[in-house]
Amino acid sequence: MTRKNLVFLATLGSAALLLGAFGFQHLGGLAPCKMCLWQRWPHAAAILIGAAVLAGGPRVLAWLGALAAATTAAIGIYHAGVEWGWWPGPSSCTGGGMDLGTMAGSDLLSMDGPMGVVMCDEIVWQFAGLSMAGWNAVISLGLTALWIVAARRSA
Repeated sequence: MTRKNLVFLATLGSAALLLGAFGFQHLGGLAPCKMCLWQRWPHAAAILIGAAVLAGGPRVLAWLGALAAATTAAIGIYHAGVEWGWWPGPSSCTGGGMDLGTMAGSDLLSMDGPMGVVMCDEIVWQFAGLSMAGWNAVISLGLTALWIVAARRSA
């Protein structure tokens, strides 16, 4: 397989994952959490890098594509670990961010807090035992491999 074909597949993979995320959000009604949004940016970067390589950009850009794919995979692994309770997540979007020791009993029932905050430690969709973050990690690791093979390929 040629370098351009590999780059095309990797770029198409990031585009598909990004479009899937937007589909779950806008068609499926599943609002993204903060870490879900973090995972989107490296895919956008990989798409732009892929377009540059396919337009005749230097081969070294494929290494940046690999870095972008590896970055979103790492964020996906971190996010999936937070969802499964393996390690703590950001206090701004996980259940561990509230200090119950300083709250009065009536504050716990208050509806004055932020509404519609999507928690990063809750799994809202899963397939075959993996959440969206988990699937992003697995597929993005595959995309990273495609980018690496492309970067090492001479033509």
